[in-house]
Amino acid sequence: MARKVSKRKRPSRDDFLLKERFKVESEVFDRSTLLALSKLLGKGILATVENPISTGKEANVFRATTPSGSYIVVKIYKMETTKFMRRKEYIEGDPRFKKFRRSEREFVYAFAQKELKNLEICAKAKVHAPKPLLQVKNIIIMEFLGEEGLPYTRLNVLGPESMSQLKSILLDMRRMYRAGLVHADLSEYNILVGPKPYLIDFGQGVILSHPNAEKYLERDVKNIVKYFSKHGFEMDWKEALEYVKS
Repeated sequence: MARKVSKRKRPSRDDFLLKERFKVESEVFDRSTLLALSKLLGKGILATVENPISTGKEANVFRATTPSGSYIVVKIYKMETTKFMRRKEYIEGDPRFKKFRRSEREFVYAFAQKELKNLEICAKAKVHAPKPLLQVKNIIIMEFLGEEGLPYTRLNVLGPESMSQLKSILLDMRRMYRAGLVHADLSEYNILVGPKPYLIDFGQGVILSHPNAEKYLERDVKNIVKYFSKHGFEMDWKEALEYVKS
């Protein structure tokens, strides 16, 4: 029987913004990235680029606004390419990127373009994921997922609350698979908890013709089922995998 998991207190808006601002103050974006942002602001696509939502080894994610005042997300892949070169299998095995130039800068741009394309597949398949808006070089603009300016919290922070959350995630994985896409890096760290779980971080996602697509899918299913099982919501991973592929 699944045990009840208490909800952890969500961080206050001020504490969240302050913590993330200090984490990103030391980040320095290269001239090309700053020029691209400047053009997006100048064209009226963005009105402001505000506080950081999250920081990572490969990218920083910022809350931004449109000229109409709506919140959106600006994800900026860092031009430090060491971390990306370790993930070259996700690009080099993807037939959509056979012709991309293999310079370090173009490798990062390809990852940004890849995430946009994967999010477009998700949008068409009605997967709970951010809706993509635009990609320029190493910058992606997408839908903001949150309430009152505060982004939804990651699953690893809140912990799972019900079996229905697991079923929702598996259903989205099934929709992705039917649309020919595998996330390839899915875990509790890449899921936001809103009214439904939302899948995020699709830069490494692969289409089914990738030579490792099935291996990645099995790993994704195992990761999610194992995490929920540790919290009392048990399911056999082989049955979950069969459901996703059915």
